[in-house]
Amino acid sequence: MSALGIRQLDFVYVIGDAYVDHPSFGHAIISRILEAHGYSVGIISQPDWRDEEGIAVLGKPRLAFLVAAGNMDSCVNHYSVSKKRRAADAYTPGGKTGLRPDHATVVYGNLIRKTYRETPIIIGGIEASLRRMAHYDYWTDSFKRSVLLDSQADLISYGMGEKSIVEIADALNSGISVRDISFIQGTVYKTKDISGIYEGILLPSYEEMKADKAKYAESFFVQYQNTDFCTGKPLIEPYPGGVYVVQNPPQPPLTTQEMDAVYDLPYMRTYHPSYEEKGGVPAIAEIKFSLISNRGCFGGCSFCALTFHQGRTIQVRSHESILREAALLIKDPDFKGYIHDVGGPTANFRQPSCEKQLTHGVCKNKQCLFPEPCRNLKADHSDYLALLRKLRALPGVKKVFIRSGIRFDYLLEDADGTFFKELVEHHVSGQLKVAPEHISDSVLRLLGKPKNSVYQRFVAKYNKLNRELCKNQFLVPYLMSSHPGSTLKEAIELAEYLRDLGYMPEQVQDFYPTPSTLSTVMYYTGLDPRDMKHVYVCRNPHEKAMQRALIQYRNPKNYDLVYEALTKAGRTDLIGFDKKCLIRPKRIAGEKYASYKGNSRQKSANLREKEYPCKKKTIRNIHKKKG
Repeated sequence: MSALGIRQLDFVYVIGDAYVDHPSFGHAIISRILEAHGYSVGIISQPDWRDEEGIAVLGKPRLAFLVAAGNMDSCVNHYSVSKKRRAADAYTPGGKTGLRPDHATVVYGNLIRKTYRETPIIIGGIEASLRRMAHYDYWTDSFKRSVLLDSQADLISYGMGEKSIVEIADALNSGISVRDISFIQGTVYKTKDISGIYEGILLPSYEEMKADKAKYAESFFVQYQNTDFCTGKPLIEPYPGGVYVVQNPPQPPLTTQEMDAVYDLPYMRTYHPSYEEKGGVPAIAEIKFSLISNRGCFGGCSFCALTFHQGRTIQVRSHESILREAALLIKDPDFKGYIHDVGGPTANFRQPSCEKQLTHGVCKNKQCLFPEPCRNLKADHSDYLALLRKLRALPGVKKVFIRSGIRFDYLLEDADGTFFKELVEHHVSGQLKVAPEHISDSVLRLLGKPKNSVYQRFVAKYNKLNRELCKNQFLVPYLMSSHPGSTLKEAIELAEYLRDLGYMPEQVQDFYPTPSTLSTVMYYTGLDPRDMKHVYVCRNPHEKAMQRALIQYRNPKNYDLVYEALTKAGRTDLIGFDKKCLIRPKRIAGEKYASYKGNSRQKSANLREKEYPCKKKTIRNIHKKKG
């Protein structure tokens, strides 16, 4: 500040992550955009929230404090779905944990308000964006107010925030009081007077929703229908004391020129040098040699918050902008010739799903791909394919991989199979990760995913292309256990499918209820907000463990859980020696596993041979394999 002649910063930005000046980090984009518009920004990274002086080190800002919890919700960052503390934090120097509080936006906001009572506080980032209205909080198992109220902030800039933050800055700079900034799209504010709100939709009050979960489900679906910039209306949520939290409609999506301008800013593309001695910031490894080509997703998965955060309208960068960034990667001394990813939330979305979206917005009551592809869907990979070919042709590039999600149902809708062929031929690093999530159509319907038959068509075509191209590449399906609607019956169906496939997933994701998703509302209310029908919800930790264990039924550690699940579901036909069985009978399996726990192997083998002479050969083979 001294060197630049800055006596007072325009904005002080308090963040829960380490400071990484890379366009994959929200704080880097927001601070660089403000800088490009002539505003000075100082960053306080991971302040000690137990010390009031932690947020005062850069003094009082001229215009406002900005607050963001980080690239992830702070509670998702801290805890697994079982609410166990994670062992590392990829967004902290050296991966160290404990340098940010739970519910960081609320904690930082209140800390600032203690010291600077009148200074405006603008909160943003994914945590504030997805908690902008009343919401269910899985980690405290409670129904919480808007984060705007709990943090004592003045405004929320929700969504990606590039446009709204500049409009907020310009309004504050022109002398408008933060209490009068109620006119900017993509913001949430609080007021006691709603008489001037045009076409506002009055939602159920916080007290009503807290008392009646069905009211929350109804409210959420109204919010879900108003996430589009063309059709969205102001939403008004009443609170005790005559206070209203008002959400303005979203900002319009960025044009290609605006996207290019964001990614062409002079980022340092790495973490702050002061972190070097602590081992750097682990998160940089995943994105250092990757390229973001798009934003938004019209996939509409129920468990995903992208509809609320980035929206359903696809926003893309130009080829020229992406190639310029690729040239920077190639010059990096650590670049080995491999671009790790070219994509976004869904890699193969490079255009709106139909021509109507940019003028009429996305449909309120229809999805583009679910339950069947819309007749207006325009599935075309030609632009993405042209981009990938240009990247492959760059000097110094050996391979261009696609590791973002590929939407396989959209891929199958493209009548031209050229992209699918080149994907298999050039862009798979031995394994292609896809997300069918489940195989039960009843669960898939609640997940917002296509029927299992669609995935099977994709698998068949993928395998056929691999044979034709003489490739030995695999599919790695992401699978989810315990999603609302999944009982032990559906979990066993999934286990049987994996048995027939001969595949045992190394990782399984338990459904994780995060704020502002349809699935989380189902989990909390037991209702599907789309039709208000009751949904089975697995909340019991032991049943969740059984559903998860069934997907990895071959793991000896899961034997007791799988046995219990099969018995409870009345599927003991899957316990035995037949090739269709998932596990062996308990007596034999129990003795086999006991021998691993330190018993004499020979004594154990002799015992089995004596008791089960007909299985002598099988048992000896087991010992030989397992040691």
